[in-house]
Amino acid sequence: MPVLLSFPDDRLLAASVADRIGARVGRLEWRHFPDGESLIAVDEGISGADVVLFASLNDPDRKALPLRFAARAARELGARRVGLVAPYLAYMRQDTRFHPGEAVSANAFAQFLDEGVDWLVTVDPHLHRIAALGNVFRIPATAVAAAPKLADWIRREVAKPILIGPDSESAQWVADVAHHAHIPYEVLHKTRRGDREVEVSLPDIERLRGYTPVLVDDIASSGRTLVAALGHLGRLRLPPAVCVVIHPIFAGDAWECLQRAGAGRIVSTDSIAHPSNTITLAEPIATAVAVHLAERPSELRP
Repeated sequence: MPVLLSFPDDRLLAASVADRIGARVGRLEWRHFPDGESLIAVDEGISGADVVLFASLNDPDRKALPLRFAARAARELGARRVGLVAPYLAYMRQDTRFHPGEAVSANAFAQFLDEGVDWLVTVDPHLHRIAALGNVFRIPATAVAAAPKLADWIRREVAKPILIGPDSESAQWVADVAHHAHIPYEVLHKTRRGDREVEVSLPDIERLRGYTPVLVDDIASSGRTLVAALGHLGRLRLPPAVCVVIHPIFAGDAWECLQRAGAGRIVSTDSIAHPSNTITLAEPIATAVAVHLAERPSELRP
């Protein structure tokens, strides 16, 4: 029987995935010494078992090193294989050296994870110039698509929806959701003035008349792109827009800013634990994990 070890932030989704794959939820403890160093303790009853570590990698600088400690401890205690479910995968956007001297963190972080685990399952990683996870990961890596779950929710919950991508980076996700939901969509264009300052193009008002606008984005971090789009929609006197987000990071006051900007409803998947979680990804994640658990060890790591 597989053993699933979840980091504290992710236990609700992890328990649902464990139930679907027939895994036992084992013990993973994480505490800190007064100087800030982490101490990880894992279940001792894992000898010979496939271990699934579950850790969404928002706030990655805080979580990454403890994750490696957990993987190392599991191996030392006799785990047959150690896989990782990271519904949100950090550090993929910096996939090239934009300015002299910068680290290419996508490659570096992929190598960091490669060295610790045998396989990876994530959800809709934020890839730009990287065509597929296999281009940066040496281990087998599966990207689960959230689009079918988003499309199901929108069809059930929103009357006469039209999807709006707040910028060109969201186009791939918006198009996929629109395809599954069989509804129209439009993509706006963004000009970034700084980390927290963006301008977004005006939507086509004639195309939006009679519809409920649904803003779809893969990541809400600062939230400023969605806020700018909501500002335009509010001035067009359309029904209050629904915001649907795959990865609800909501750094700083982003959540409050979206609420103040006039969103009729803000919902997210449970890739990162947040009060907005409405759409669960347990089923597609469990399906992907089951495939990796069924692979022979020789297929995972050379």
